[in-house]
Amino acid sequence: MTDATLPVAELAKTESPWKRIAAEFAESKLALFGLVILVLLLVAALLAPWLSPQDPYNLAGLDILDARQPPGEISGEGIPFLLGSDGQGRDMLSAMLYGLRISLVVGVVSVVASLAIGAVAGMAAAYFGGKVDALIMRIVDIQLSFPAILVALILLAVLGNGMDKVIIALIAVQWAYFARSAHGAALVERNKEYVEAARCLGLSRTRMLLRHLLPNCMPPLIVIATINIARAITLEATLSFLGLGVPVTEPSLGMLISNGFDYLLSGVYWISLFPGLLLTIVIIAINLVGDQLRDVLNPRLKR
Repeated sequence: MTDATLPVAELAKTESPWKRIAAEFAESKLALFGLVILVLLLVAALLAPWLSPQDPYNLAGLDILDARQPPGEISGEGIPFLLGSDGQGRDMLSAMLYGLRISLVVGVVSVVASLAIGAVAGMAAAYFGGKVDALIMRIVDIQLSFPAILVALILLAVLGNGMDKVIIALIAVQWAYFARSAHGAALVERNKEYVEAARCLGLSRTRMLLRHLLPNCMPPLIVIATINIARAITLEATLSFLGLGVPVTEPSLGMLISNGFDYLLSGVYWISLFPGLLLTIVIIAINLVGDQLRDVLNPRLKR
């Protein structure tokens, strides 16, 4: 059947798959709400230097007399503490905006790098098969047999604190998820007609993997990547809470929660409460978007 004889609806689907995906994604009001929240938080994080009443990383500008001020108080320099201040006299709103930037950067960068490494490893294992497949997938099996938080704790105990160290640790614990998914998707695709045709044309293995297998393996990987961003942010927050994440001088949301933990019993609730609420909102918004993407890209999983 030619394009001219296709029904209008079918022709629209073949010509604009991204419009179809966007239309199906927009069917969920919860997903759209999560997407709007994510966009607003991203804009707030990018504009943190202009939106923040104070530079929380400038230790010279902090006053210990402003420490643990409740929400609504005014600092000695006239800065309104809308959400209170922490134990170092740092404005909580400013610290949260900057901390949100760190959490998002750690989550996105670690997941993108894990996706690249895992996708290439999984597709290579499926495409070449034999000993290459056995070696790569046994490494993946060993990786997945250990709890992610345990591996990350061991790596950071060796590497030390720092945002770059946290990203390396998160890549090390996440790439195997993408490798397993890419391997399964590539096993389905490698024996299809378009792959056989590409082999007959004499295309190189690199071009075969990147130009033909990768685009057809991406839908499930995109879903996993979206949900894993939330997982990476949670892992980073947990590691920072335990004192093995980002340094205290440049705190993420997890470190901000940790900073206020010792003051909870004394009634100074805002140091941990507000960063915890912001972290929860970020995780819920990402999961709402990820759940809808999963339903759109893989209708068989739709609930």
